[in-house]
Amino acid sequence: MERKVKTRISPFAMREGEIKIFDGKDGYVSMNQIMQKINWGTINDVHFKILELINEFEFLTSREIFQLLQIAGIEIKDQTKVNKKLEQLIKNKIITRYYFKSPTGESDYRVYCLEKMGKYILNSREIISNWRPTDVAKPIEMIKKKLAGNQLVIAYIQKVKTMKEYKLKPEVLAKEASKKFKPTVAIKFEYENKIFNFVYEAVRREEGWKESLVKRMKLWQDFYKNFAKGDSGFETIPQLVFICEDKKHMAETFKEIVMNRVDIPKMKLYFTTDLAQIEDKLERSLYTFVEKEGKYKESNVDAKILG
Repeated sequence: MERKVKTRISPFAMREGEIKIFDGKDGYVSMNQIMQKINWGTINDVHFKILELINEFEFLTSREIFQLLQIAGIEIKDQTKVNKKLEQLIKNKIITRYYFKSPTGESDYRVYCLEKMGKYILNSREIISNWRPTDVAKPIEMIKKKLAGNQLVIAYIQKVKTMKEYKLKPEVLAKEASKKFKPTVAIKFEYENKIFNFVYEAVRREEGWKESLVKRMKLWQDFYKNFAKGDSGFETIPQLVFICEDKKHMAETFKEIVMNRVDIPKMKLYFTTDLAQIEDKLERSLYTFVEKEGKYKESNVDAKILG
């Protein structure tokens, strides 16, 4: 079961002094060399599926890739087999890889993303790829936000029967500011014959994160204030949920929202954590904050919709 993953700190939490280290392949590989390996069957349908998954989710760990292959019904024996396929793709510069290093040590996982050749192969198979060379230069906090969001989506696919569909990085419009922005993921549920929309924002403790949060919340205030059915693809007004590093970070995030008066009128904001997604059941994975005797306290939400 997933809970065998023993950790107190999320692997996607920010660490002081952390840097991103390239762990891919240098040198040049021609498209002719790659096409030859495709024709020989050295690069096969499983490789193509891995490529499609990385294209969709942008950044993935090898564990997340293995989980997604299992969900897709791809027969692959174990994580070792997946890692071997990933090595082959890296060797041919179809994808690349990074890891994170801080004064306390290295991350115990690698992050995989597309290379230029990967985009060319996807395009040749009539699959749209929005990959750009600058994607590999994205800062650590952006990558970790994606990894945290991807982990949540995978957990919901595996455990939440009410989930109907998801959309990564949906485009949301703040009408008064005339500004579009992209939260981590939007998820649609069907519960008791009704449609519910949730939208998730991954928050990390990078430098200046509190100021960034306040700016983002002002856009959300704009969106909710002017919401009409169908706006930004939402059939119903979406419930906003923050994916935080841990429970302390949930409280820190809520505090910044309240102190800066950027909360959403008439809406209880929901919070969750990275590690909450590895529990066997997710009905108790959401939290809110309620006022009692002049103080706000964390309260677990009985989220039957996540059953």
